[in-house]
Amino acid sequence: MTIEDYGWDEHFVREWKEKSTGKMFPGRIIADYGQMLRVTADAGELLVNRPVQKFDNDLQMAVGDWVALESPPETDQVCVRFVLARKTKFSRAAAGIAVKEQVVAANIDYVFLLQSLNRDFNMRRLERYLIATWESGAIPVVVLTKTDYCDDVAGKRDVACHTAPGVEVHAISCVTGEGIEGIRKYLGQGKTIAFLGSSGVGKSTLVNTLAGEELLKTGAIRENDSRGRHTTTHREIVLLSGGGLILDTPGMRSLSLWEADTGMEVMFGDIEELIKLCRFHDCKHHNEPGCAVREALHDGTLDRQRWDSWLKLQKELTHIEAKKEGKLRLKEKQSGRQFAKIKKELYKGRKKRS
Repeated sequence: MTIEDYGWDEHFVREWKEKSTGKMFPGRIIADYGQMLRVTADAGELLVNRPVQKFDNDLQMAVGDWVALESPPETDQVCVRFVLARKTKFSRAAAGIAVKEQVVAANIDYVFLLQSLNRDFNMRRLERYLIATWESGAIPVVVLTKTDYCDDVAGKRDVACHTAPGVEVHAISCVTGEGIEGIRKYLGQGKTIAFLGSSGVGKSTLVNTLAGEELLKTGAIRENDSRGRHTTTHREIVLLSGGGLILDTPGMRSLSLWEADTGMEVMFGDIEELIKLCRFHDCKHHNEPGCAVREALHDGTLDRQRWDSWLKLQKELTHIEAKKEGKLRLKEKQSGRQFAKIKKELYKGRKKRS
């Protein structure tokens, strides 16, 4: 296999010509094991150490990134020298109290948003995934799995289509084969598809079905609650023999948005336009006269659940932005203290010499 099979194209060729030097060679990160990364290059697959992140470089490497590799003469170990500019980036706010972006996947062409039709059919969650996908720059595709467990596939598909206007929605079953051929059209040489969804929606099973062989471990469905066991433990890119790449990810219990300007505009552009029609620019949409939002809710042109979802997302985004600003102020304060300390030490040194 060549790096072209793994997505190397003109975008990265241009980047490479501008930045590479010496005996460097390109490779793509295809698995993340924490401190170790698995990278594929023309010479084959390699295990490399994750470089120590410098204080002035917040770029975190992710599965899907293309990197410059080099074998220094003083060691037998291959090192990562730099990361090439990304075409797309799917990220979320990292779990925990730290204010940090977590890059889930890089340089992806499509994002398959998987929801199972037995227990995981949640349109509010789907909205979040769609917002994050539009923000990433990749193309979202909704995949409803396990049609063999559902008695109203057509009805639920209609609901998903309403939630994701303009996005292709596919209902499939890896057991019966229903709908599988319809999603093969996204596969092609160098095309990368990220699979995202909760644990047990059938991501690994779908990878194996598309591959025609068992490439990833799968978990059985628990009889007591119809949920699948969590099987994927790390992010990994799988190359299919027929062409195309699939980036499988561990199931996400939650998806906290990191940035969402483009995604919110695509998903809730109608609400943004309504807000502009309010009489007062600072309208709170409660009891103010001339509120276009309240009028739309009253006459039914704006769905109440959709409005409630927008409010919840706006509150969340406002909160994360406030945390980002607080972190930036703290960083600036710490930098100021460090500069003042250095300045003080220099002054003491000059005074002693004089």
